[in-house]
Amino acid sequence: MAERKKALVVCPGRGTYGKAELGYLKRLHGDRSELIGTFDQLRARRGQPTLSELDGAERFSPALHTRGDIASPLIFAASYADFLAIDRSRFDIAAVTGNSMGWYTSLACAGAVSAEDGFQIVDAMGENSQAGEAGGQILLTLVDEDWRAVPGLREQVEALVQSIDSREGTSLHLSIDLGGMLVLAGNEQGLTALLAEAPPTPAREPLRLVNHGPFHTPLMQGSSDRAFKLPPEWIRSPSIPMTDGRGHIWRPFATDPKALRQYTFGTQILETYHFTRAVQVAVREHAPDRIILLGPGDTLGGAIAQALIAIEWQGLRSKRDFQELQASSPYLLAMGREDQRALAA
Repeated sequence: MAERKKALVVCPGRGTYGKAELGYLKRLHGDRSELIGTFDQLRARRGQPTLSELDGAERFSPALHTRGDIASPLIFAASYADFLAIDRSRFDIAAVTGNSMGWYTSLACAGAVSAEDGFQIVDAMGENSQAGEAGGQILLTLVDEDWRAVPGLREQVEALVQSIDSREGTSLHLSIDLGGMLVLAGNEQGLTALLAEAPPTPAREPLRLVNHGPFHTPLMQGSSDRAFKLPPEWIRSPSIPMTDGRGHIWRPFATDPKALRQYTFGTQILETYHFTRAVQVAVREHAPDRIILLGPGDTLGGAIAQALIAIEWQGLRSKRDFQELQASSPYLLAMGREDQRALAA
């Protein structure tokens, strides 16, 4: 039998369960009825629509399916079920990381919380984001068509963010460093100023993300306070190494659950999530043979590739290089894509 390959698992965040993903659980995880049933029961007890109802809807509703209290549990369930579907006879999971909300999924995949407790964390945080602090997020692109950084653009945007944030009544912060993109978050005054003053960016105009709050900024203090009311015993030391949104590695047998809880419900809610750094640290530390991106969707694939290109991982210097690698021997396996899913599940 062929030697198992080392895999880095990446858990996606918000914005990955879209129209094309409707029915994801039923279509790909019909054999996980017990797991999905458990999640359904947890939501039913709180008077919430179940995942089976939401995933089995006749049509995708942007107003409904992108809400924090709906999208978050759907994404967690799809990602965690995908994690369970990885073929362990072919892959040894060397480490886990995630983007934004995907950090909570990482906790479950790495064994730092049980599946049920992880789901309840995501459900609670989804409700927090839906009923929480006013504001939102805007996505800006910093790389050209070949996924190479436009010289000076990052510095220009960062200087503008500092300027806007210093104005009376405005708040604007770097929310997520996302490969060749930046996600900026703030209150409405800050977002309005950014849209009006943002420098020309490649690929597309700045994009306001629908139903997203000012995540990973001090504006989320109320959400953090509510998160700390969740049972502290839910979080324990992981059984698989995790790389967080600072690039810090939480290792089995060397993790203080109290510190992990403080990071999860404090630091990563209130401070910038450096997903780029998380990917770069994880590949350098664990040298995986493959990166497995859990579903739903595959929109995070570009950000992962851009993070690798930025450090010239395995000689990658451009989008063309990455596409050629994927065509010859796929390094990134996105389980939300039918062709790549077969290589991992």
